[in-house]
Amino acid sequence: MNITRKDIDAVNATLTIEVKKADYAEKVETQLRNYRKKANIPGFRPGMVPVGLVKKMYGKAVEAEEINKLVSDALFGYIKENNINALGEPLPNESQAKIDFDNQEDFEFQFDLGIAPEIDIKLSAKDKIKYYQIALTDEMVENQIKSYTGRFGSYIQAESVEEADVLKGELLEMSGKKVNEAGHKVEDAVLCPKYMKNDKQKALFIGKKIGDVVVFNPKKAFENEAEIASLLKMSKDEVHAIDADFQMTISGITRYEESPVDQSLFDKVFGEGEVNSEEEFVAKIKESIQKNLDADGDYKFSMDAREAIIKKLDGVVFPDTFLKRWLLASNDKMTEEIVESDYPKMLEDLKWQLAKDKIANDSEVKIEFEDVEAFAKKIAQAQFAQYGMNNVPDEVLAGYAKDMLKDEKSIRNMMDGALNDKVVATIKAAVKLDAKEISMDDFNKMLEEK
Repeated sequence: MNITRKDIDAVNATLTIEVKKADYAEKVETQLRNYRKKANIPGFRPGMVPVGLVKKMYGKAVEAEEINKLVSDALFGYIKENNINALGEPLPNESQAKIDFDNQEDFEFQFDLGIAPEIDIKLSAKDKIKYYQIALTDEMVENQIKSYTGRFGSYIQAESVEEADVLKGELLEMSGKKVNEAGHKVEDAVLCPKYMKNDKQKALFIGKKIGDVVVFNPKKAFENEAEIASLLKMSKDEVHAIDADFQMTISGITRYEESPVDQSLFDKVFGEGEVNSEEEFVAKIKESIQKNLDADGDYKFSMDAREAIIKKLDGVVFPDTFLKRWLLASNDKMTEEIVESDYPKMLEDLKWQLAKDKIANDSEVKIEFEDVEAFAKKIAQAQFAQYGMNNVPDEVLAGYAKDMLKDEKSIRNMMDGALNDKVVATIKAAVKLDAKEISMDDFNKMLEEK
């Protein structure tokens, strides 16, 4: 078997693989003997089928299978042994002569390769990239404290009704100013004045106490049929027929009371004994918020760094025609129109990937399993933060990270994420940071516009 390479240009090449009968004959014979041992053909005992019959029945199919396997191994082996940085997968050459396995003994296969261009990424203080520092404000701190006091509050039984209280009681349908004995009745109705759309109806409840009777009109109070149906415990269709007033005898007033800013709250938020005064509590909150603001700033920097690095590759030639062919060949749902539309974005992603690999190689960036674990914990922490949980114990994060890393695809994603972080950190250390303080509102507007 012989393999020859023909370079079309710096990023396109053709590999020609010549296969002679001697390269595959023995493998075919071995495979046919295995077929003979397993063949179950009427009239013959297992393992006793004549070799000639097995060849007649399976010979050409086995030959084609073995040749294709031989060519595939040779193709990818050649690419690996010669350190060819191939893009996508090799594609059969479009001028390849049709292979006739029935009549040929010697074969010639041609494959087109797309090759990554040589790139040189030089980073220095001459490269200037903006770094946005989001200003920490008193309002952020106050909002976070309010979030904690709200989250760690408790329910109490109140003496008189306030707007946000939850009321429980018996509902009776009225007929004029009297209870309609045959009317609709709800023994354990629950409502909250806060959600009433009609201020006059809402005012009827404010200040009332347990045992007081309030006459109101559910349809005027709520307007939304789903809310009325839930209150009266009937279907939406039944609600259409209800226009009457109802009286509610209040049997319970439940209020959610925010937690006071005290030692109990400090312990619930940061762990027992970690914070021992309001000053320490505020300082810890500022530290936590600042950490998140820095992460947001780093995220924006990673976007700007990516853009700056990709710009350095302007003018670098890629095997565009090959890559578009490969996109079409590798995805049945892909069309030429979609390829033309998506290719610029795909090419940007490819440039960034090649640049990352180059920077990592030049800077001797290594990814250890500890880096992958740390990145998985970072992802877990971000997911918890979405629900306002900013101080999750390390052992909990480690448990979630371990679960993430059970999946092979997830491990690859985490490895790429860890590499991305290290490369961005390398860029950050090498370039000049054009630091700029910015408000959170302006920062968010900038991201939206981007």
